[in-house]
Amino acid sequence: MDSHAIRFFNFLWRYTTISDLMINEQIRDKEVRVIGENGGQLGIMPTREAMKLAEEAGLDLVKIAPTAQPPVCRIVDYGKYKYEQLRKEKEARKKQKVIEIKEIRLSPNIDTNDLNTKTNSARKFLTKGDRVKITLRFRGREMAHMNNSRHILDDFAEALADVAVVEKAPKVEGRSMTMFLAQKK
Repeated sequence: MDSHAIRFFNFLWRYTTISDLMINEQIRDKEVRVIGENGGQLGIMPTREAMKLAEEAGLDLVKIAPTAQPPVCRIVDYGKYKYEQLRKEKEARKKQKVIEIKEIRLSPNIDTNDLNTKTNSARKFLTKGDRVKITLRFRGREMAHMNNSRHILDDFAEALADVAVVEKAPKVEGRSMTMFLAQKK
């Protein structure tokens, strides 16, 4: 095989394994702004010259800002660079707070003690930072008295007024009436 064929297959191999960042032979721009391995600016130069510098250092030329004019490339060890990027993303995901929606189901003929128990569990969810969806489910003949049962959701919201605020007011959806509560800030 001649050197052009080997270079082409090497290009294809790298293209299939590394899709998000262009490295070495994948960079097709005429000129690029180059950042050295120590982080210093090396200036704008032809891509071939930048690839020679990277090859002499035994590192890769990685295009880190493809939309810039001219594109910005960095001379780094690609494996280490990719590892650092993944580690930074993982740290960012750790710091994110995922807010869950907890659901509490009620029925129109709920007793006051049962309502207090449900209120206490909703209070626990809200203090943890979760949103709470309160669903009042109607079955059979209860459907005829939907409007009379709205006070249950209002009482529920009123009982939690010290820690919660009504995010979405009670709304009828099919056989149920739902309301969302969020933690008071």
